[in-house]
Amino acid sequence: FLCSICGIQHLERAGNRLTLFDSLYFCIVTFSTVGFGDVTPKIWPSKMLVVIMICVALVVLPIQFEQLAYLWMERQKSGGNYSRHRAQTEKHVVLCVSSLKIDLLMDFLNEFYAHPRLQDYYVVILCPTEMDAQVRRVLQIPMWSQRVIYLQGSALKDQDLLRAKMDDAEACFILSSRCEVDRTAADHQTILRAWAVKDFAPNCPLYVQILKPENKFHIKFADHVVCEEEFKYAMLALNCICPATSTLITLLVHTSRRQESQQSPEQWQKMYGRCSGNEVYHINLEESTFFAEYEGKSFTYASFHAYKKFGVCLIGVRKEDNKNILLNPGPQYIMSSTDTCFYINITKEENSAFKKQEKHRKKRESKISYHGASRLPVHSIIASMGTVAIDLQDTGCRTPSRPTLALPADGGREGRRPSIAPVLEVADSSSLHTCDLLSDQSEDETTPSDDEVSAGLDYAKGYPPYSPYIGSSPTFCHLLHEKVPFCCLRLDKGCQHNYYEDAKAYGFKNKLIIVAAETAGNGLYNFIVPLRAYYRPKKELNPIVLLLDNPPDMHFLDAICWFPMVYYMVGSIDNLDDLLRCGVTFAANMVVVDKESTMSAEEDYMADAKTIVNVQTLFRLFSSLSIITELTHPANMRFMQFRAKDCYSLALSKLEKKEREKGSNLAFMFRLPFAAGRVFSVSMLDTLLYQSFVKDYMISITRLLLGLDTTPGSGFLCSMKITEEDLWIRTYARLYQKLCSSTGDIPIGVYRTESQKLTTSESQISISVEEWEDTKDTKEQISYRSNHRNSTSSDQSDHPLLRRKSMQWARRLSRRVPRHSGKTAEKISQQRMNLYRRSERQELAELVKNRMKHLGLSPAGYDEMNDHQNTLSYILINPSPDTRLELNDIVYLIRPDPLVYVPNTAPSRKDSFCNTVGQDTREETQL
Repeated sequence: FLCSICGIQHLERAGNRLTLFDSLYFCIVTFSTVGFGDVTPKIWPSKMLVVIMICVALVVLPIQFEQLAYLWMERQKSGGNYSRHRAQTEKHVVLCVSSLKIDLLMDFLNEFYAHPRLQDYYVVILCPTEMDAQVRRVLQIPMWSQRVIYLQGSALKDQDLLRAKMDDAEACFILSSRCEVDRTAADHQTILRAWAVKDFAPNCPLYVQILKPENKFHIKFADHVVCEEEFKYAMLALNCICPATSTLITLLVHTSRRQESQQSPEQWQKMYGRCSGNEVYHINLEESTFFAEYEGKSFTYASFHAYKKFGVCLIGVRKEDNKNILLNPGPQYIMSSTDTCFYINITKEENSAFKKQEKHRKKRESKISYHGASRLPVHSIIASMGTVAIDLQDTGCRTPSRPTLALPADGGREGRRPSIAPVLEVADSSSLHTCDLLSDQSEDETTPSDDEVSAGLDYAKGYPPYSPYIGSSPTFCHLLHEKVPFCCLRLDKGCQHNYYEDAKAYGFKNKLIIVAAETAGNGLYNFIVPLRAYYRPKKELNPIVLLLDNPPDMHFLDAICWFPMVYYMVGSIDNLDDLLRCGVTFAANMVVVDKESTMSAEEDYMADAKTIVNVQTLFRLFSSLSIITELTHPANMRFMQFRAKDCYSLALSKLEKKEREKGSNLAFMFRLPFAAGRVFSVSMLDTLLYQSFVKDYMISITRLLLGLDTTPGSGFLCSMKITEEDLWIRTYARLYQKLCSSTGDIPIGVYRTESQKLTTSESQISISVEEWEDTKDTKEQISYRSNHRNSTSSDQSDHPLLRRKSMQWARRLSRRVPRHSGKTAEKISQQRMNLYRRSERQELAELVKNRMKHLGLSPAGYDEMNDHQNTLSYILINPSPDTRLELNDIVYLIRPDPLVYVPNTAPSRKDSFCNTVGQDTREETQL
């Protein structure tokens, strides 16, 4: 505008000789489209300048005016009020945060508005900082600008809470800032916000996220609390004994579009994407089409037959007069009409076609006759809303397709599939096969054998006598009769009680579980407890080694010294010597926890840089090791086990982008490390808090699955592996029936591993020249030489293997030349040839073995060539009944509480231990 004024005044010196004020007057009249005409340009340069300036103004001025208007409106909102009239006539929730990041905002909005009944809700964001550019751009989108209101203010001020109409809000979500350097200070801010909201609006439901477990008891008054470190460590612990538990829980607590990867040409992606749409729902038994007919029948009977008929997996119940949820209460539990049923399905019953076609289904069922449990028709439900059950062929009379299947001893007549016992309507305790867990438990009731004493398996069962923080849920665990001296907990240093200085010297029978963490926080206690729970067979307990950057304090050592086979070592995963001393070559799993000191970075997504590079180094050095990694940002999981020339990973990257463009909340789910359960981000659990607004039971069910809570009579999550002797069962539906009729277990999903044809990168090529020479005969050498003569240098450069072969041919020719050099030159030549022949993997193996020899460790247990790089793993949650079982499938089970089967007898050895362990012990369990 100033350029126009000065330009007109300058050019019109040759014409009207306008003054600067006349030029200003002319520009305002012209740009405002008034155009009086009393002042006009006289010469053509002035007229050309006016034309140019008008064209520019028509483009620039509307944009500027729009931005000014939006900025003015946003400032009015951030400093204004949420209308009292709107608060009373419309529903809204308040989101309180200390700083609003775009990832947190989109996760909240996508999960919150994924539920149909929340479409009319408004979200009021109360944040003390101004909006950043990314959040402002998102909130300009019409879909969000009409629903989301941003208010700049503090939750500690009553005036700002009044502006947000907190007293009329349907709920208040208070989230902690996990990217803060001082996480304790972040928790303190969250606690003050929760207190302020409770003081201002006592009736407003509170949904609070806390970081550290020791701060949880300050907000016990909140309706729903998610402690990040509790869930994180428990999930990582279960990943070690039930593969990909983190992926299983993440998929269950996310709302899916149920259309992920349905257009993919690969079968595993279709199955995995379809089954990822399963969620947990609830319904009253008397109102349910799925479960109403099972009133007065056992829980396992209802679960199996509901799955067989409708494809739903009944996992738990809650009595009307009890707030506690029972996961798989067992076959002795009798269903009541007032029970609330919790089940896993693609969609909830109210939205399914079964509800609409109930009358038609009942008529059909009345015409169906059943001929024994082995002849029950199997029903499969298509994984999309609005479908009906499809009756599959009766598989009861089919002969086994593979005669090599291992049959049970009483398999029946030849040519007929072995039968499975029916699931009883009312269970008979004598008909249930006691599993190994119960036999292991009964061993504790008697005097331990000499083998157990010599093997160090003479453990007691009871409640841990000391908890590192207030508010930890009591869990019945395997414990030692006497606590271990603190000096014996140090793995790498001997003491007066033992002289062991490395993991191998202990002679552990089971493989190690190593946890690499920065500090021994109180949350790490929740990693140990699920792995030492009473229902884990003591012969299968894995030694736990804590690899800590900083030495633990005495309070933490006092809490873990009662658990068997728990050790710590001060070291870092950056140091190869520390890894070898702590027994990484004997480890079954390596858990790498995200370090608090690296969670905050100048560039947000760089917070995981050090963790990713360290894990990549572990992946290259110990390829057979199962590494489970925690990241701060889910977007960074694409760098896990990164291979630059892997075409398959690049194809999955394109698939992820397509799913994100389609609006998927789980675009990262097809990344191989996430699907296999080898990477996890705690921010994925944020949706658990958001989903609890609609499903208030989700936090309780998740805590029960992870072993954070142990309700008497409630089952626990475990797994079983399908062996060759189990393949006679053939399908998932028959496995469901077999488990329900024998052990009372409820299967909820399958973890499957398949071979994968990956494009081999140059770093993975390992060709031995000697093996090549030994396996090739003379004829192949002659034909190869003739081909080599006809090849050009450009062809060799395009074919690395051809170039490698030609060099080998040249070296073989050179060997035929008479050698006039001495033994020294020949030795040097041989060493040079050996160095050339080594591949990258062999070099890494030599490095590890040399370090082990330097530390005095035997390299016998190091297996550098046994890796799983050419396999892919994924989870099928509640698969269809006709899903075929495959060898090495791992089935997730919810097993009944074994204490339910134990009669109420005289005090056992466990009870006496609980009474004598100390004054701080909890009450003994009433069996």
